[in-house]
Amino acid sequence: MQPSSRHAEISGGGIAGLATAIALAQNGWSVCVHERSAALRAEGAGIYIWENGLRVLSALGIYEDAVRGCHWGFMRETRNEYNQLVSSARLGVTTGVRVASIARERLLGALYNRAMQLGVQVRFNSAVRSANAEGSITLGNDEVRKADLIVGADGVNSKVRDSLGLLRLRKPLKDGALRFMIDRLPSERESREDGKYIEYWSGVRRILYTPVSSEQIYLAFTTLDSDVEAKQMPLSKEVWKRSFPHLTPLIDRVGEEAHWARFELIKLKRWSQGRVAVLGDAASALAPNLGQGGGCALMNALALAVAIEETSSIEAGLNLWERRERPLTEHTQRVSSLYSEVTTLPSWLRSLVFAWAGRSRWAIDQRMRTARHIPTGGRA
Repeated sequence: MQPSSRHAEISGGGIAGLATAIALAQNGWSVCVHERSAALRAEGAGIYIWENGLRVLSALGIYEDAVRGCHWGFMRETRNEYNQLVSSARLGVTTGVRVASIARERLLGALYNRAMQLGVQVRFNSAVRSANAEGSITLGNDEVRKADLIVGADGVNSKVRDSLGLLRLRKPLKDGALRFMIDRLPSERESREDGKYIEYWSGVRRILYTPVSSEQIYLAFTTLDSDVEAKQMPLSKEVWKRSFPHLTPLIDRVGEEAHWARFELIKLKRWSQGRVAVLGDAASALAPNLGQGGGCALMNALALAVAIEETSSIEAGLNLWERRERPLTEHTQRVSSLYSEVTTLPSWLRSLVFAWAGRSRWAIDQRMRTARHIPTGGRA
């Protein structure tokens, strides 16, 4: 780590913000992260980290901490409303592309611990109201803080992004999700069959079954935003059991309270302006269908720090960063959005599409391109 007098102010203490803080601090920067909440926000869910993201975790020095106790995927299945297998894909070391499913709380904790180790300052209950392209932010209490680099990693409702007028497209997608974590039963801990990732479909409704450790399972209940009875809170278990009678014991185990989150697609005119960069959901939100929201955030955070070190100025580094990273991120957005469109197809046609997609080399390449990518700054 080379000594540096450069300083960064980051809005957002999630995956993108903390990863950027670590990547900069490893290059000798002083960094202050502003998180508007009173604590890290894990939101009680799981997250997929594919090979591309795992390489970034290694480069950030948190690989072992982040994956400790996680679940390593070995098979993904898609099943129809009759619980019949529609398609399957082998995952893991044998394919050259590993995937870990991790409790989001675990990943955020590993990022936070590493940031603390590197001397990053994290200020909770600190909301950023706006940013200036010349290199300053204004907090909710009117305090103005200057820096060599400002980073907006403050989510889909980014104040940093919007204060600079960078938003080009914010499109609500047709579907969304309710997310739950449940304890894994002894039988599920012991059975390799129950260690699969399984996507169950019934009409427009879907339940994604994802083990995240030997102790917990992450469940995502997804449907169209127009499906009022299925997305209502408290959760109507009877509605979901009508669609998935074979999953009744599983559905009975979830809590009734969850937050309905509609998927969104966000694109910017530019990823930066002056000395301000925007990344993560603030710049490139996407439907979670490929499990690459976290992966793209991690890759773009590391790549940002690398690009700045390679150039003579902050502005030149940000331009290089966007030219190099944006094409893959937007490819990931396109493919993920297409998957959301599949939700609207009749069940018989959707099953045909999934069966074709599971055999087509072209379709597999489109889905797996991001997972197979060696990130800028990651180890080959």
